[in-house]
Amino acid sequence: MSEPKRYQTPVKVYEERDAVTKHAEEICTYGKKALIVTGKNSAKLCGALSDVRDALEFGAVQSVIFDEIEENPSVETVMKAREFGLKENCDFVIAIGGGSPMDAAKSIAIMIFHKDEGGEFLHRKGYPGAGDMRSESLPLIAVPTTCGTGSEVTAVSVLTRNDIGNKQSSTLKLFPDMALVDYKYLVKAPKSLIIHTSIDALGHLIESYINTGADERTEDTVRLGLSEWGKTKQAILKNAEMAEEELKCLMHSSNIAGQAIAQSGTSLPHALSYRITYSYQVPHGKAIGLFQPGFLKAAGREQRDNVLSWAGFRDFDEFDMYIHEALRPDEFQMSVMKETIEMSIDDILHAPERIAKVPFPVNREVLSSICFGN
Repeated sequence: MSEPKRYQTPVKVYEERDAVTKHAEEICTYGKKALIVTGKNSAKLCGALSDVRDALEFGAVQSVIFDEIEENPSVETVMKAREFGLKENCDFVIAIGGGSPMDAAKSIAIMIFHKDEGGEFLHRKGYPGAGDMRSESLPLIAVPTTCGTGSEVTAVSVLTRNDIGNKQSSTLKLFPDMALVDYKYLVKAPKSLIIHTSIDALGHLIESYINTGADERTEDTVRLGLSEWGKTKQAILKNAEMAEEELKCLMHSSNIAGQAIAQSGTSLPHALSYRITYSYQVPHGKAIGLFQPGFLKAAGREQRDNVLSWAGFRDFDEFDMYIHEALRPDEFQMSVMKETIEMSIDDILHAPERIAKVPFPVNREVLSSICFGN
């Protein structure tokens, strides 16, 4: 594990119950008219949208809502939201939801600022500032409502590109200015959402640690995140309603996991998941979870044992069984997806920058073993 490098944490994070209400005055300092970016229903059902609108009314700040963000948001949706925001003269953006609204909102905030650019701008290579942690944009506030993405503390925006039939990170990076993290938004979440997003957070912690970009500080972050996640791992699987303290741990571990991937990034399971989420609409957390056992098994013994110990698993077999119980992968579905997964393997083998992040040898045989266990 290398010595600590520069640590990217520019987001002002308030993690507490009623965070939006308590910080209403500060929210209202970001502009005169907010573009609220969200999906169709979840922000309304969990109460987050109501909290945000009440906070804006407190400061006499106007707002409009763009609630058309789909799962795995597309560049086309980002551009539609950009045009809506420009038409409404919005001067800051508030994202409410899981990874899809937050990732989309990052790109929307950038594109409203760059109002004369087309959608290809989001994936342009060589643009001055591409890859920087703070692209020029409107101010952005993030209000997460799921316990997996951590997007409220990362700079990455993963978008669906229908022109290439896959998902891809924008080359332009943007950390939110502020994140308001409140576990109460999980209370009404469907159990399937809790399961899939919590597995997403677990994947972020594993992939950011088994990573050549990890350092001693990343290790400390991951250890804390896995410890918090492990406190709730059995409750996640039960049909019973989760206690508030358990939901608090889940939201906290998700935020910590976001901080971890903000430093070293994700690895093979994420890269392997993109095509199956695009082609088969497999939920993101489930898609990356399918590849976590194989990825962990391929890692070095010390790193594998650390992950298992920090998360509270006795051994690899218990971890493998847990993932299968949580996700219940359909063997028939996996066989149907085999050709698409093989395409993902080809993508990785032609992406040296992705392989460079993996701290063990990567070839077709290794990737096939991670995916199919053979």
